[in-house]
Amino acid sequence: TVEHRTSETVALADRLAEAFGLREVQVAPVPVPTETHDYERTAVGILAAAYLARIASGDPRLVIGVGWGRTLSAMADNLAGLTNRNLTFVSLMGSVTHASRTAPGDVCVRLASQTGGRAMLLPAPFVADSEAGCATILDQRLVRETLTVARNASHALMSVGECRDGAILFESGLFSPSQMAELRRNGVVGDCCGVFFTADGRVADIPLNRCTPCVKPSEMKEMDVMVTAGGVTKAAATLAVLRAGFVDRLLIDETLARAILEEI
Repeated sequence: TVEHRTSETVALADRLAEAFGLREVQVAPVPVPTETHDYERTAVGILAAAYLARIASGDPRLVIGVGWGRTLSAMADNLAGLTNRNLTFVSLMGSVTHASRTAPGDVCVRLASQTGGRAMLLPAPFVADSEAGCATILDQRLVRETLTVARNASHALMSVGECRDGAILFESGLFSPSQMAELRRNGVVGDCCGVFFTADGRVADIPLNRCTPCVKPSEMKEMDVMVTAGGVTKAAATLAVLRAGFVDRLLIDETLARAILEEI
């Protein structure tokens, strides 16, 4: 468990909520920052599991869009005591080649299995080889139907991805060398569900942003959007996502919260 309502973390949460106009911020305390950030991600995952249990308890018929990443995987790891057969978890983005506990489809299926709900997976890759290839994928009936459900979700659960050497996105084999060079050349610092952002919060005007079959931030205006992030190295990426203006709720760790506030 995480007792996050200490005076220091509450003060950090209030400052972040005010700075970015957020409806809710929760900050997980970090007694000693870790080099791998495993503790930070687990702590944020515990907060996210409690948040999901809060909105989905009882008998609400919710459609919940789900992204990918290690904090969302930690959320699934720590979810307990939530049973609701009326829940639908739907992928907000395409999938990856190698199966892992952090992959979009895996998180969706685990959440559905744990709660008794159902999972809808987007039958598409995380990234297409070209804009024309992405257009062809988006024209497929099953892709269209799944994206329609995802775009009408009431809630979205997402995490922040980093675009830097050593980050999971760059080490996963998802991108070609030319696509990675494109991200570096255009000052991209982070992504959220396959949409890539520059440091000022703009959606980068690059071909890669037209090659990812996913729900775009501009399509989330009616959703209650919760974003998680763990680890101080995600400061630039998280700040960019917050500046983009589509986030309603933020769950992060204490060291990351301090780093973001130092940058604004």
